[in-house]
Amino acid sequence: MKRAIFLSLTILSTYTYAQQSITGFTPAHSAQEIKTEQAFDNSLSAKHIGETIKELSAFPHNLSSPGDKVVAEKILARYKSYGLDAHLQTYYVLYPTPKIRVLELTQPVHYTAILKEPAVPGDATSGQAGQLPTTNAWSADGDVTGQLVFVNYGLPDDYDRLKRLGVSVKGKIVIAKYGRSWRGIKPKVAYEHGAIGCIIYSDPKDDGYLQGDVYPKGPFKNEYGVQRGSVMDMVIYPGDPLTPGIGATKDTKRLDRKDAATILKIPVLPISYHDAKPLLASINGPVAPADWQGGLPITYHVGPGSAVVHLKLDFNWNIVPAYDVIATIKGSEFPDEWVMRGNHHDAWVNGANDPISGQAALLDEAKALGDLLKTGWKPKRTIVYCSWDGEEPGLLGSTEFLEDHIKELQQKAVVYINSDENARGFLGAGGSHALERFMTEVSQSVKDPQTGASVYERKRAHELVTATADTVKKELLKRKVDRLDALGSGSDYSSFLQHAGITTIDLGFGGEDEGGEYHSIYDSYDLYRRFKDPDFAYGPALAGIAGHAVLRMADADVLPFDFNFLYETIARYTKELESTTKEMRTKTELDNQLIEGGVYKLADDPKKNLSAPPVKSEVPQLDYSALTIALDSLKHSAAKMNTQWQQALQNGGDQHQLNEKLYRAEQQLLSPDGLPRRPWYRHSIYAPGFYTGYGVKTMPGIREAIEQRNWKEAQAQIAVDAKAVTALATYLNQ
Repeated sequence: MKRAIFLSLTILSTYTYAQQSITGFTPAHSAQEIKTEQAFDNSLSAKHIGETIKELSAFPHNLSSPGDKVVAEKILARYKSYGLDAHLQTYYVLYPTPKIRVLELTQPVHYTAILKEPAVPGDATSGQAGQLPTTNAWSADGDVTGQLVFVNYGLPDDYDRLKRLGVSVKGKIVIAKYGRSWRGIKPKVAYEHGAIGCIIYSDPKDDGYLQGDVYPKGPFKNEYGVQRGSVMDMVIYPGDPLTPGIGATKDTKRLDRKDAATILKIPVLPISYHDAKPLLASINGPVAPADWQGGLPITYHVGPGSAVVHLKLDFNWNIVPAYDVIATIKGSEFPDEWVMRGNHHDAWVNGANDPISGQAALLDEAKALGDLLKTGWKPKRTIVYCSWDGEEPGLLGSTEFLEDHIKELQQKAVVYINSDENARGFLGAGGSHALERFMTEVSQSVKDPQTGASVYERKRAHELVTATADTVKKELLKRKVDRLDALGSGSDYSSFLQHAGITTIDLGFGGEDEGGEYHSIYDSYDLYRRFKDPDFAYGPALAGIAGHAVLRMADADVLPFDFNFLYETIARYTKELESTTKEMRTKTELDNQLIEGGVYKLADDPKKNLSAPPVKSEVPQLDYSALTIALDSLKHSAAKMNTQWQQALQNGGDQHQLNEKLYRAEQQLLSPDGLPRRPWYRHSIYAPGFYTGYGVKTMPGIREAIEQRNWKEAQAQIAVDAKAVTALATYLNQ
């Protein structure tokens, strides 16, 4: 009872505060902005968003399919009908589609994989023609036969475990479970260990009947469901593999396909757990460790042994058009300052959830802005809405657009605001940490459809209830500003933030929409309306959050950047790194004592043929002093900038020069040489992990060098990050 009263009072006070003043606006302009946002909100419609999801997911529309262009043209027509200046911007990208897919168990018994998802009752689109076959884009062509080895999730630690079991995958075909990392990491690591092919399946323990009723009775993955997806080595660079760093226009110079670093060298195929069961049941050899056992009614073995499989894949490697749809509202005062908003429109099949739920919300935002234009409202800054193509195979449309216009975007883009899939639940927000206060206020200005509280307070209440440690709960209660998640990859923000250094936000709702439809034919309108967001209520919630962010950035008197939060974030990451090296040093010393003392040999079961892990090199003392000095400088310059910001807001008048300085500040954190072994990624603070893919690595140059125990590189990367932080501090001081 007391907790409910406390939260209700908090909700009331923060929501009222959000209505009284808006950061970046004078009091008079705050009042006008609130009226503008209220008019914007009144134009949003859950019914209309639901109709858009149904229309745009009514047929398959993967990149290069006939439906892909149809969807792009429908979106273009909508933008124009709303009063926006819109056009198609076409890029020409390499994209493989499957010609031959064969997977068969040849020993000890014969089984030919089905490799097909059947139609199900009650799902109107699940039996349509033109569905992209189950495939992993950017697999190599190949015709291979070999013994089968089960590698758990196929991560580096799993191969360390196999090594201790005396199992090698060299010359073998591996089968790995989906999960625990981005799918492209699994074949990448398999290839590094000498495997000649890779099969990936969804285990029912993670994504199937052990989670709940399967589709169509429930939302979870049925035995025939397959997760399509890209296995491009995006941690090297995203976008068209043949045009790294330059836009894939029609006549641009392209690499030879054999020289493209992001195309895999072994064949890779996704399968259902129906097809996986006979393969896994045929593997003998050591019993898999207890924590590797899955949900199928078999005992999982790692192999190798009598199980032999034949995998044959052949692809069409065509250059195809990718249709980006770009729509603009020209700014009345600062037309060369761009507030950008994006969501992709291509899907693996019908894609009602991924991406049409997000695209439908974005289109409703554009419609609401069009309604505002009819009242005489005009934004101060130019607003650019982008519906990207080719996101699913590797962020193709957005990356090629960014690379094609990078100089102009670095000069003009104030912020890029991204979304992707969207459903019932809690707000997820990530991005540039100088916008933490800004996004907190935005989330306080939009109501949660289920509770009537602000989406900020519902998320905060959820975090408090689910926090397992009292220290975490105390920290949450103490904190007045919601932290933004750091961004890795997996959606169209990646090139804007990590290559160009453009301030970025990524938004979406979820957490109460569990299911197994991801990248399958069952990602349909019928599944979405039953299990993801039945009333389509979270479409207007996303449109409200993103729309308010767009409006506030477009019309702010002084742009709402606060670099104090960025300083605090980088300082927190630095402390984490120092703690990590200290913990590694202690653990290494203890493990080496156990190894050298023969403890592992005594403890290991000789029947399992386990060997002791190798002795590890000592962890040296890394010198963080340069980074500490740089952070101290940033702390003072951020505080100084905040004072200047407050004075500018009080003084009013034209703050064009200050605003331009604010939105270009993030670019100072770019490293000219980029990250080791992947120079396309230039942001010194955020990047996808080399062995996590979508998952972020903060201060990645240092962190990954430490994880790989490359101490010389770690020390060098400390200097690189210190230089970047110092550059930002100097920039803010100028």
